[in-house]
Amino acid sequence: MTDTNLIASRFDRLNQNQLALGAAVEELSNWVEQRGSADIAANVRAALETLDENLIFIRQGIAELTVAGSLGQE
Repeated sequence: MTDTNLIASRFDRLNQNQLALGAAVEELSNWVEQRGSADIAANVRAALETLDENLIFIRQGIAELTVAGSLGQE
């Protein structure tokens, strides 16, 4: 495995962790909202939008690293 592929693999794992944490926080915001704190839940969801906005760039970076690693093996 090339260094570039290793880096892409590590970033992919970090991305998976980010998605899992985002899902967990979303569940907590649902729980908070059900207990009457709609304002707090809305604030949490607004903060989570940053994760969604960055997801495209993270995936693009992983794909570029993967391609670069594949080209390096030829």
